[in-house]
Amino acid sequence: MTFNSLDTRQSKQLLSLLKTSVTKVQSTVLLISVLSATSTVAGSIKFHDIAADPSSGLNYERTPSLELTEILDTFNAKGVLSLVDDPSLSALTDSVNRPEGSPGIAILDYDGDGDQDIYVTNGPGTPNSLFKNQFKETGELTFVDVGMRSGAGAISQDSAGVCYGDIDNDGDLDLYVLGRSEPNLLFENQGNGRFVNITETARMGAGNLNAQVCAMGDVNGDGLLDIVVGNSYNFNSNRAMFVEPYALNEPDQLFLNQGDNTFADISESSGIRDLAFPAESLAPSGASGITWSIAMVDYDQDGHIDIIIAHDQGAFPHAQLGGLDRGFIHFLKNDGSGNFTDVTGEKKMFRFGAWMGLDFGDFNCDGLMDIFATNQGDYFVPFTGTPYHIGEQSSRWLLGMADGTFSDPGVGDLMATPFGWGTTIVDYDNDGDQDIVFHGGLNMFIALEASNPGVILNNQECSATFEYDLAAKSDTDHSRRAVLGVAVADLNQDGFSDIVSVSNYDTPEPNPLIPAPPAGSSEFDATAYIVPTWLPGNEPGQLIFNPGILKTKGSLSVEINSGGNNNGWAAIALLGTAGLTDYGRVNRNGIGAIVSFQPENGLRVIKPLLAGSSHASQNSLELLFGMGKAKKGTVDILWPGGVRNRLYDVATGERISIPEIPCSYDAQWENRRDYTNCVRQHLFQLKHSGLITIQQLVRLDRSARRAYRETQNPND
Repeated sequence: MTFNSLDTRQSKQLLSLLKTSVTKVQSTVLLISVLSATSTVAGSIKFHDIAADPSSGLNYERTPSLELTEILDTFNAKGVLSLVDDPSLSALTDSVNRPEGSPGIAILDYDGDGDQDIYVTNGPGTPNSLFKNQFKETGELTFVDVGMRSGAGAISQDSAGVCYGDIDNDGDLDLYVLGRSEPNLLFENQGNGRFVNITETARMGAGNLNAQVCAMGDVNGDGLLDIVVGNSYNFNSNRAMFVEPYALNEPDQLFLNQGDNTFADISESSGIRDLAFPAESLAPSGASGITWSIAMVDYDQDGHIDIIIAHDQGAFPHAQLGGLDRGFIHFLKNDGSGNFTDVTGEKKMFRFGAWMGLDFGDFNCDGLMDIFATNQGDYFVPFTGTPYHIGEQSSRWLLGMADGTFSDPGVGDLMATPFGWGTTIVDYDNDGDQDIVFHGGLNMFIALEASNPGVILNNQECSATFEYDLAAKSDTDHSRRAVLGVAVADLNQDGFSDIVSVSNYDTPEPNPLIPAPPAGSSEFDATAYIVPTWLPGNEPGQLIFNPGILKTKGSLSVEINSGGNNNGWAAIALLGTAGLTDYGRVNRNGIGAIVSFQPENGLRVIKPLLAGSSHASQNSLELLFGMGKAKKGTVDILWPGGVRNRLYDVATGERISIPEIPCSYDAQWENRRDYTNCVRQHLFQLKHSGLITIQQLVRLDRSARRAYRETQNPND
């Protein structure tokens, strides 16, 4: 079955909109300035972008994908498209996707020196950057690019997304770097600031599929990190986005860690390719989607690592318009042994969209997992003239319900939201609830989508009601950056989260930003733009390529949080003890754990520790929790496998690593003595190995016994 994205009527509407938009620039400038001046101010937080300062050492430009650029140049050389000769604009399928490249970000402490470094992927002939943070060494937030000499430069690869974790539990972090229609690369960290390419011996090249995103997690409970890869389609043609809904899509892959730095491909046997679709999807048996985000997350908090996948609707009209619905967020439930079942229908999540980025948290402080998912947004589809209801493809939050389903409350008073790729859920103002950051832009062939100025949404007292905090954003004009990857970390160790983003191209001044059609009086109307790359010609139904649009190479933005609002924080890292104690079961960094934090007299929030989410990117493995004005709080950890540990009296400003104690305070113990003996046996093993001090042992022991007493209230 094939579809064309625009019929003749819609193509004429598009031509009319192009003409109308060009004439509206001057009349809209005043409106923009007025609305911007009245935007919501949520607090005293302000971000400052240091990447443009040469002294920061953050020198980065994204090298385009040469092969795709040549195809695009040939297409644009046609110069003219005719709605008379080609009323459906089917010629667009001859164009390419992402000729500028597909960069991703990983923020990690690769050298174990205690500060967070930044890995950014690049195109062929240019090494990927590994910006080594100098904060620990000098006290100044500057970076040195050691990408090439680290061994992880991947200079010949057209690199895309990236994820990382300690695949061999040796105490350092390994990198998995994806390639566009070429083998992926697995780099083993040697612990001395160097990486070695072990792709071939590890059997992790994964073929020549167009991998864009990946994640790590332990799917079978053996204490080793497995790797899932999300694939898309061959970017040399756009038929998968416009014409062929399923035939050209590339299936996702799951690789099981064998324990000797080799992996086995269990994609078919694991069930991750047995996707469920509703009838209106018209999907054939065994159909695959276009995967833009993938996460290994215990969404139902049963101790098993599940997989959640974001698929793209593409340019296909949805079912109510006579097309089909193929873009869903799929929920693959793990039975605990690495076998998955698609339960998307049970979760009430057959909601179509161009889903592109995912992150997870707890927006309303009810202890249930919530999701933020980026989407097409509410601006570009109306620009094309396609029938559209505002909110239909908003980037938006989905709330976990007590019955295991997810509700879709819409975006409330925001009315509409812009386009998005990368995203993160983060308490950027440390007031104790979780906020949202998301960015995005895209070359849409007929125009450049530029509706996202770099969105920061402030949660209103853990109500899952959000306000746009324009005052907090930096002076960087993200509308002129086609941002893909977004990740966060505390780069300068002040307890406030900083934002790192990477674009695959920029559209600097003097390129005009044309206001997009307004979306129902949304505050985002003032900053939603389109940059037409094809303009109305002199002949009826004619579009002419606009050679005057200047696109420069993609850029890196590193936005430092000003802090300064006197809110407290706690920084939590985890230590899995598989191989360190007799009964330790969890991978070295505790990836896949669900961490909850409750400030004294405050609300409890949860956050999963993930190795890959957002889009093509990964946050730091150190979790920051805001404490507001509280002086202390309680951490509760649900480890992969189901064990629960608790630590009381975590002080504001404390930066702590909490080890797995494989003795769950809520398990059915014979008596308190058995539980206490289990705890102490493992704590003494950790102390003997030099992983904790005697003071930490005493503190952990005291908290473990208190958690048992308060949970079970034993009489013995």
